[in-house]
Amino acid sequence: MKDRNNFSFFLVLCLIGFISIEQAHARCADTYDRVGRDCIAEKLPAMKQTKILLIDPEKLEELRDKTYFYQTQTGHLGKFTVKSAYKSATECSVFLQATTYIGDKIYNPPATFTIKREYDSWSTDRAGFDQVSANDFLLSIDSKKCVLSTDAAKVTFYKKTIEESLFEGNDTILWTAFFLIGLAVFLVASSIFREEGKFKAQESLVDAESADENKKVVNDIVLKYSRPFFKRYFSPVVSGMKNKKKLREKYRRPLASAGLTKELTPEDFLAFKLFLIIGAPILFIAVREFIEADWPMIAIPVVSVLGFVYPDIWIKGKIDVRTKQMIKNMPFVVDMLALSVEAGLDFMAAIQKVIEKAPPSPLVDEFEIMIKETKIGASRAEGLRQLSWRANCLPISSFCATLIAADSVGASIGPILKTLAGELRQKRSSEAEKAGATAATKILFPMLIFIMPAVFIIIAAPIVLQFVAGN
Repeated sequence: MKDRNNFSFFLVLCLIGFISIEQAHARCADTYDRVGRDCIAEKLPAMKQTKILLIDPEKLEELRDKTYFYQTQTGHLGKFTVKSAYKSATECSVFLQATTYIGDKIYNPPATFTIKREYDSWSTDRAGFDQVSANDFLLSIDSKKCVLSTDAAKVTFYKKTIEESLFEGNDTILWTAFFLIGLAVFLVASSIFREEGKFKAQESLVDAESADENKKVVNDIVLKYSRPFFKRYFSPVVSGMKNKKKLREKYRRPLASAGLTKELTPEDFLAFKLFLIIGAPILFIAVREFIEADWPMIAIPVVSVLGFVYPDIWIKGKIDVRTKQMIKNMPFVVDMLALSVEAGLDFMAAIQKVIEKAPPSPLVDEFEIMIKETKIGASRAEGLRQLSWRANCLPISSFCATLIAADSVGASIGPILKTLAGELRQKRSSEAEKAGATAATKILFPMLIFIMPAVFIIIAAPIVLQFVAGN
């Protein structure tokens, strides 16, 4: 609960900080588009009616990107920047980019002024910069000079804006924003490191237990990098859910069949799924921004759904691979059991011998779990039933059922194990022959796609060349 409160406080501080930075940048910036209404309002006392631009043919380039703030005749605030100007003996023109703030709306008025000299007299050009007034600004000739001046509006010079995204803003707000973000990062870091000792101790116990049991580390990259987050922040929430019993029953067998009971609890598995609802879109956005792709943001809900179902797909793959490995190793393991029983060992001692001598495999791991269960009080029949439940595949279920039936009637296990080993080896040979027989059919379609066009070209090319040469 404490970690979640600190995390919420962190989000609030970061939000305040980023809003403050945005406000600082948006108030008064070096770029025209980023200057906001608040910055214009700050310059309102300096606005007055005056001559704005003297359009000198020799200094036209100096006028470009000069930015001014204005207040129209009706009181609306706005800004304009000079984009181009022209002056000759018979014509004068200036093109402005203007923006007027009318309530909550933005209005971009036509801002092109042009006057001409006709019959030894210059015309004038007026324009209003909102939707009501018509004479805010005036382009005219004053003492033989082309001048843009205010008519009914008020104006003040801001600065010559530039193209680069440089920020000036309000320094107090900007530094306050940086302080809030830094404070948030410090609080979260201190909260994490405060619990780091306890978390590391728990991880060390898990690692030590894994090392003692010679278990392989799960090499899924998504689980590897997601585990620190969902284990710490999501698993406690899932553990407090009311329907925890149903949750454990739903995910306990898939985790057992995949051999992941030590790595993940049912609560951890659901926490993993819930974390990927958020984690997958975050990764999607990060990759999208890093490679500057134009992937549609509407795909985020789909990515969230894929993140939620990914653990189910992943664990199903783990179960399939593990089941195939167990079935593959069964003939060898059952042979070793038969030899050990015929040498005079009882069944449980034979299993212990298999664990010691057989190469590591999922089936040997299951026998090791069975030995531990019997040592803590489970009967041999119960241990075999649990092994069948965890493996969840027909060959092992049949093997366990046969041994349970033999044990219940007191039959000798040695001949039964020898017979089972022969049947399993024969069945594996049959499966190999079946796979070899179907291989030709499976490879036919790829051959038709990739090889036949090449053969056709090789055969048809000389015929086509002869036909073309003959014509």
